[in-house]
Parts: sequence; structure tokens; C-alpha cells
Amino acid sequence: MSEYCPPFAHFFGFAGVAASVSWVSSCCCRTRLVQSKTYFWRDVAVGAAYGTSKAGIGITGLGTFRPELIMKSLIPVVMSGIIAVYGLVVAVLISNALDPKVPYPLFSGFIHLGAGLACGFTGLSAGYAIGIVGDSCVRAYVHESKVFVTMVLILIFAEVLGLYGLIVALIMHSKTQDASFSELCKAVVS
Repeated sequence: MSEYCPPFAHFFGFAGVAASVSWVSSCCCRTRLVQSKTYFWRDVAVGAAYGTSKAGIGITGLGTFRPELIMKSLIPVVMSGIIAVYGLVVAVLISNALDPKVPYPLFSGFIHLGAGLACGFTGLSAGYAIGIVGDSCVRAYVHESKVFVTMVLILIFAEVLGLYGLIVALIMHSKTQDASFSELCKAVVS
């Protein structure tokens, strides 16, 4: 092994996979009934799962007053799910580049870590924004139907945050496809 392709280089690639998936789509929530009120605690609520849970809470509140609006109010939940797909796409791309039989440059490991973090943290911020906007606007939609168009526009802008991370991660991943680093590792191993 050379200094360009150390044995621990794969660790950074796998860390990129983990960052891409975990920051975008993992959640653990619990509810507790105290004095006839429901309190919602967020133990670990990140990304798409936070957006889904927060918007889902708003939809259940809407469903008690106007059940006919539930299907139209599912847009924030669907948009949160799309963010999870962004993280999955990046994780699959990075994991396909990791092969234990092929020398893996340290450069690629760092780039894959950066790509996973870029997608993960933008997915985190997009999911958080979608959750807050979805919850608030769905609750307001019960009283005023004009809020719907505004809600969709704001949700689109929040979704674009996650899309930016996906684009950056794809560009970063394409930089690891440069043959010069792989050839350098193969030349040293041979």
C-alpha cells in the first residue's frame, strides 16, 4: 500500500455513506400524555423524518376539523420523503465506488466523505424547514384556503436546499472518477 491508497481510506468513504443517509432520514420521536395535554419531545429528529413527523402532526390537527382537506395537505409529507431519496441516491453512488478488491485512494475517501456530509446536512436543513412550514401552514389552511399556494411555494424553496446538496454531492462524486488516482494506486500495488 502507498501513501495515496492507505488501508484506512475506505473508512472515509463509508463515513460519507453514513452521513448521507443518517443526517437525511433518521428519527426517534416519542409522545407523552401529561395533564390531558400531549407534549412532543424530539430525542433525535433529523432531516426527512423530522419533516414528516412535524407535518404529520399538523395534518392530524387539520383532520379533526376538516377531514376533506387531508389528501391535499399531504404535500409536506411527500416532499420530506423526496429528501430521503436524495440521501439514498448519494449513499448508493458512494457505496458502489467502494470495492475491497480495487485500490481506493485517500483522495476518493475524503471526497466521498464531503459528498455525504454535503447531502446529509442540506437534507437536514431542508427537512427541518419543510417540517416547520408544513406544520404551520397546514394548521393555517384549516382557517384560510388561500394559504395553500403560499405553502406550496415555500415548501418548494425548502426542497431546493436538499436538491443543492444532491447536486454538490454528485459533482464531488464525479471528481473521484478521475483515472489518474486509481492508476497511481494500481502502479504502486503492482
